[in-house]
Amino acid sequence: MLKTRVMPCLLLKESKLVKTVKFDKPDYIGDPINAVMIYNEKEVDELIFLDITATVSNKEPAFKIISEIATECFMPFTYGGGINSIDDMTRIFSLGVEKIAINSYAVKESSFITKAAELFGSQSIVSSIDVKRVGGSYKVFTHSGKKNSGLDPVEWARTVERLGAGEILLTSIDRDGTMEGYDTELIRKVSEAVSVPIIACGGAGKIEDFAKAVTAGASAVAAGSLLVYHGPAKGVLINFPSRKSLEEILE
Repeated sequence: MLKTRVMPCLLLKESKLVKTVKFDKPDYIGDPINAVMIYNEKEVDELIFLDITATVSNKEPAFKIISEIATECFMPFTYGGGINSIDDMTRIFSLGVEKIAINSYAVKESSFITKAAELFGSQSIVSSIDVKRVGGSYKVFTHSGKKNSGLDPVEWARTVERLGAGEILLTSIDRDGTMEGYDTELIRKVSEAVSVPIIACGGAGKIEDFAKAVTAGASAVAAGSLLVYHGPAKGVLINFPSRKSLEEILE
């Protein structure tokens, strides 16, 4: 395993694989199980699956597709989307998921992070923080980027760490799907404020961007477009860099 974890971040919409740009205009990519099988072959260390419509549509997590992914997946994976109860988490963990990402419900009910961490262990609780610039400052957004919580991401990161989250998935909404590079300023601000690992997400366009995110303070990097598209025309191609190329960039 690489010293720096590199993981595909895959988006689900009604159990189909999609990719967004700035959290908007989801583009159909294909079948999530097919993607998992390809990433198995490429010996990816870890995966993230986020259901982008569950919370917005007030639906429960898609347990059927989660179960299918867990059955097929050879590597640990994180699931997020539509989670608002301990019962949801218990069921998801029972299906074979290693970590659960909590976003919107944590903002609504912050004590939920503590309850989850006490029951399942901090190592299995990921605080997903989606951030967008508003009037020159960073703000935390919930409900797949549709609601401005008014929270400052640095202060919120400190809060979720104190409450028991073992890891933070930090996503720049402004960079999502643009392939213009990570928001290294955002990564630096948040990583300097907390001691838990930061997974940087949003904006990777080339593998050199991974190194820039790590230099800014990320402990791990996640990518979507870079790992599901190929070429300037964005033809769908589930891919992953060779171990050697990643070692050259990150080790």
